[in-house]
Amino acid sequence: MKIRAWEQSDLTEIAQMEARCFSDPWSEDALASVLRYAWQHSFLLEEGGQVCGYGCLLCLFEDAEIANIAVDIPFRGKGYGGAILGAMLEKAKSLGASRALLEVRVSNATAIRLYEKFGFVKYGERKRYYEDGEDAALMEKKL
Repeated sequence: MKIRAWEQSDLTEIAQMEARCFSDPWSEDALASVLRYAWQHSFLLEEGGQVCGYGCLLCLFEDAEIANIAVDIPFRGKGYGGAILGAMLEKAKSLGASRALLEVRVSNATAIRLYEKFGFVKYGERKRYYEDGEDAALMEKKL
């Protein structure tokens, strides 16, 4: 297993995976913007040369936001999501962040369990946050 930063040549594959994993996926242009800013950090997990998952971390001052994290459907249940999340949290700590924040669909029990395993706690909700009207749970972890 290898985790590295995204490269321009990865974007089409990431966008295709994004479309498979989410009902309201980021566009390839939105994903490309991650490569443009120093406060955005990308993570790509490969196993045997195959892209299995990815994540995007936004770090501004004391806050680190888990903006996006996904594991492609055939690779779920292998600990890849935890590996990506762990790498993201380590990067946030190294940049001096004191807390990590995220939003997650209230119906996404698998993701919520992963976040709780890493010490995230729910502190609120955003009503009708997602395009389809579903609420988002707001979660936080002190670093």
